[in-house]
Amino acid sequence: MKKSNLTRPKVLFFDVNETLLDLTLMKKQIGDALGGKEDLLSLWFTTMLQYSLVVSASGQYKPFGDIGAASLQMIAANNDIVISDEEARNIVVKSMQNLPPHPEVKDALTLLKKKGYILVALTNSNKESLKNKFKNVGLTNYFDDLLSIESVGKFKPFTDVYNWAANRMNVKPEDCMLIAAHGWDVAGALWAGWRAAFVSRTKQQTFPLAPKTEINETDLLRVAEILINYS
Repeated sequence: MKKSNLTRPKVLFFDVNETLLDLTLMKKQIGDALGGKEDLLSLWFTTMLQYSLVVSASGQYKPFGDIGAASLQMIAANNDIVISDEEARNIVVKSMQNLPPHPEVKDALTLLKKKGYILVALTNSNKESLKNKFKNVGLTNYFDDLLSIESVGKFKPFTDVYNWAANRMNVKPEDCMLIAAHGWDVAGALWAGWRAAFVSRTKQQTFPLAPKTEINETDLLRVAEILINYS
């Protein structure tokens, strides 16, 4: 492979859900809770992201799981399904704790570690949830640090989150790269002065009004194969 002229980022930050972890199992569990309507997963996930931004923009903080549970109740109500607070939290926690990594993820992370990259997870979920997710599927040892936005009290893509994460790792924004499968996340990182790589998983697109990512590939291993050739 041809050597790249681009310089290596000092730290690679990874989004977790959908970027590293496969949401197929979650799709079924959320679909079961919504009367077998698995097609409602994307609406639920979008609603959860929307209200995480509402919470942050209003100067409030609620755990991502709580917002997910509330969003599930909202989608259920629109489909004439009643789910209690406790049921909704149990469903969301269960569905998010045992998500397997995408097939190429461990190979990609192994390749990046061998090439000396610092790997950090950066998630909207709380720290305990993140630790459990990675422990359950054997991802913990690939990462140098696990960062949750709960330390900031705001959700991605607020600029404050990216600034905090860079400061936490003692690097400048331009030395950070976010790797994510969400257009809103890479847009937020780019506008915060970071670099970004987009993993274009099924039905995921970059935001046309945001700056372009320097890498746009269909899976994480392809992204890794490009990054190991940075100088």
